[in-house]
Amino acid sequence: MGVRSWKPNEEILLANPVEVVGGKVKKPGKRGRKPAKIDLKAKLERSRQSARECRARKKLRYQYLEELVSSRERAICALREELEMYKQWCMAMDQGKIPSEIKALLTGEEQSKSQQNSSRHMKAGKTDANSNSW
Repeated sequence: MGVRSWKPNEEILLANPVEVVGGKVKKPGKRGRKPAKIDLKAKLERSRQSARECRARKKLRYQYLEELVSSRERAICALREELEMYKQWCMAMDQGKIPSEIKALLTGEEQSKSQQNSSRHMKAGKTDANSNSW
């Protein structure tokens, strides 16, 4: 029988496999940072501060949403009033009456159309004058 020589380095390497990466010895097992003993008071204070910030963000979010709801409610009221006005105009027109607001709108459109037509005629006259200058 042969006597085997004992090599301490081999036994240690087999019991605790070690990996050398970039000149640093890394042992297998848990990855990442090892949890250091964190001061409990500091941890509690950070937790409280985080909770305060969370409540402040929540408060701002609710304020924003309340303002948004109130602005939408105001818009709804304005649209209801406008709808009621149009209903009254339709009822008046069904009775053969033309509301003064509609008359004003129609006369305003007629005036704008007449102004547009007169400006078109003036432009047409200028183009005719320019074409005759040849």
